[in-house]
Amino acid sequence: MTPRASGHPRAGRRALRLILVRHGETLYNREGRVQGQSQEPLTELGRQQAGAVAHVLAQERLAAVYSSPLPRAAETATAIAEQHHLPVLFLDGLKELDMGELDGLTIQEMRQRYPTFLAAWTKEAGTVTIPGGETLGALQERAWSAVQGVLGRHSGQTVVAVSHNFTIFVLALTALGLSLPLFRRLRMDLGGYTILQLWAGRPGVIEVFNEVCHLRELGAVAK
Repeated sequence: MTPRASGHPRAGRRALRLILVRHGETLYNREGRVQGQSQEPLTELGRQQAGAVAHVLAQERLAAVYSSPLPRAAETATAIAEQHHLPVLFLDGLKELDMGELDGLTIQEMRQRYPTFLAAWTKEAGTVTIPGGETLGALQERAWSAVQGVLGRHSGQTVVAVSHNFTIFVLALTALGLSLPLFRRLRMDLGGYTILQLWAGRPGVIEVFNEVCHLRELGAVAK
């Protein structure tokens, strides 16, 4: 059972309750390929994951459903929005980290072709630019700006935002005032969701992180 937002002492101060959903599986996910802003659609399992998270979130009273415009997120968001008879509102700021030249590579291929980058990424992921892509800091700036816009429109309400692995990590860390390299200590499963409570000008709270109970009967939780 998801905790009620009213259980937190700031709940009466017009918090945004933001449900961040990671999209369902794509073929790149299944094959272990780097996936940034590529246009991969959901697999059949990915559609099942989207249906499962849509089913569990049907009990929520949503004011809006936002999404990254990338196909895998848009498909997931559509499944959720249909349960509430809401349109999907697209925000570019919710796109995944731009992986540039790494997009589509296997982990082994990335290690072989970009060893210098990977060494720098290991030391300081927050400021290193991905070849042909962007930094985690740039992702943080655009994603947090998008969420602040949502907060301005939906203070005191619950909304869904369907997004991506790194984007969700960055938003959770920013809400708590933590440094970006700490993403390595977090995990966000495909089709899982995280709930943040956010206030204007104040630190946020994580109400739920990486909820996956709705996926267990599909056998769709990563080992």
